[in-house]
Amino acid sequence: MGYLDQIQTPEDLRKLALDQLPQLCDELRHFIIEQTAKHPGHLGSSLGVIELTVAIHYVFDTPNDKLVWDVGHQAYCHKILTGRKDQFSTNRCYNGISGFPRREESEYDAFGTGHSSTSISAALGMAMAAKMNGDTQRNHIAVIGDGAMTGGMAFEAMNQAAYRDVNMLVILNDNKISIDSSTGAMSKYLLSITASPAYNRFKNRMWNLFTFRSKQSNKITNWFGRLGNGVKGYLLGGSNWFQSLGYRYFGPADGHDVVSLVKTLRDLKKLPGQKVLHILTIKGKGLEMAEQHQTAYHAPGKFDPSTGQIIQPECGNMPPKYQDVFGHTILEIAQQDEKVVGITPAMATGCSLTIMDEVFPDRVFDVGIAEQHAVTFSAGLAAEGYIPFCNIYSSFLQRGYDQVIHDVALQNLPVIFCIDRAGLVGEDGATHQGSFDLAFLRSVPNLIIASPLNEHELRNMMLTAYQNAKDGGLPFVIRYPRGRGVLTDWRNEPEILPIGKSQMLREGEKILVLSLGPLGNNVSAALETLGKENVNAAHLNVRFLKPLDEEVLTTLAVKYPIWLTVEDGTEKGGLFSAVAEFLENNNLTNQLHHIAIPDRFISHGDIPSLYHEVGFGVEDIQQTIRSIWK
Repeated sequence: MGYLDQIQTPEDLRKLALDQLPQLCDELRHFIIEQTAKHPGHLGSSLGVIELTVAIHYVFDTPNDKLVWDVGHQAYCHKILTGRKDQFSTNRCYNGISGFPRREESEYDAFGTGHSSTSISAALGMAMAAKMNGDTQRNHIAVIGDGAMTGGMAFEAMNQAAYRDVNMLVILNDNKISIDSSTGAMSKYLLSITASPAYNRFKNRMWNLFTFRSKQSNKITNWFGRLGNGVKGYLLGGSNWFQSLGYRYFGPADGHDVVSLVKTLRDLKKLPGQKVLHILTIKGKGLEMAEQHQTAYHAPGKFDPSTGQIIQPECGNMPPKYQDVFGHTILEIAQQDEKVVGITPAMATGCSLTIMDEVFPDRVFDVGIAEQHAVTFSAGLAAEGYIPFCNIYSSFLQRGYDQVIHDVALQNLPVIFCIDRAGLVGEDGATHQGSFDLAFLRSVPNLIIASPLNEHELRNMMLTAYQNAKDGGLPFVIRYPRGRGVLTDWRNEPEILPIGKSQMLREGEKILVLSLGPLGNNVSAALETLGKENVNAAHLNVRFLKPLDEEVLTTLAVKYPIWLTVEDGTEKGGLFSAVAEFLENNNLTNQLHHIAIPDRFISHGDIPSLYHEVGFGVEDIQQTIRSIWK
């Protein structure tokens, strides 16, 4: 690999000559493509920031200087340059390195990042700490994408940092896309900066004039660069937003010219205070297919590294993904009622709301990476008689918790929350596991909380939630996992379910297994085998965590002295807690056991390995039942 083989740490990188860096970038790009083709991960984002990553570590004294990556899935090159090249084949694998920065993994990972819009806040906190400690030399760099700048937290941090007089550099990586295309006024504003013909013509003419077409900067061009921000504001017909907040703004710069980036960063390193460097990059840079199909190549799975062609798995007649069942079902409901609308915070493709968007683009709203806004925006729609299906990933809904309570539940507005990626999600790890939604939602008054056993029940629950909203009922939560369901013939005629009623799947003796959601399919498989061993446990599909079917549970308490709850959520606060409270409140003495996500953060890995770790596998469930069978 040439230069890359010589580098284990940024100290090794800094030994290279400036003119050797372009070749190093080519080697890094090739290495990431080759590795990610075999070991799938977040490809496009990391390919887009290779030159930036090299330039940052070349100029700044990391890890003494603090570098924070927003979201973190763009940090593959960072990991390779900071001692993890030989481990990179284990990226996102069980017991391997994480696909995101983790403080416990490396001293170069200054801050753990998996969700968006956090980097400026974290870097500002570090910068303030350095200032209070009397350290005025340490630099603090936050790298944030244009999509992440739509998150309200980024604005909040920019607002505070503007008047704190700290040594901090915000690098805005502008590639016009987060996963789907960036939306909203910020995206349009950045485009106006980068695409203004008047400004760019003026800039190019002045550059050619004062460099005498040598393309080499000098004292005149350096002075001109400082003057440029004011000129730019004049030509764009308004002030620069970053400058208006009090930042020194530089850019837009070519994010794929590593030599120029190094020179720019060296200049910025000498400047005290708060600065913004706006760079332009191409997501998927260096792999033609990834550049052309940026959403598909955000995380493409396995692909041919020479052509970029995605290798499609042999699916055959496989069940659909739960997200696609949602997408097709909301379209069917929307075709019957013009008041039905869909909302997503920048996950239109991931949650398959694109299916409805193709037919009813005026009734689908991608609000950007802004979960809090997505929830309250949905509440506003509901207040005016619309029926909003607000689709948010479980781990991202955590960011909108206050809005769920204050703006939806307290006002009893019939928003339908479809919580995708609930439960364990696999390779994305602790930052993305949907462990907590059952627990943090169950304590909120006025919520109906349901989880389907399979695709038929998902469709039934969506129709039930729609009818409930149409009748002015309570806010309704439906949570379902990442990945495929269990039915190949999944297009049932949806039916309205009685809210709060469970379903008996199997009669038995002694033991009653109460399952919530698709894990019930593993329970059914486990009980089928155990039945052949004369271990005949009963099985109840709970369906609704809230309201709990207390009438049926009271009856079953007499017949089954031993109960086992199974849920793809944390053991504290979810189904196990709800059933324990029911038994206690009714003075029932049934023996209660549980299988749930333990009270710790679950790391990354493939689903079978994680399921075995927490006891969700079919054989694991069998073993648990055998252990409590008397």
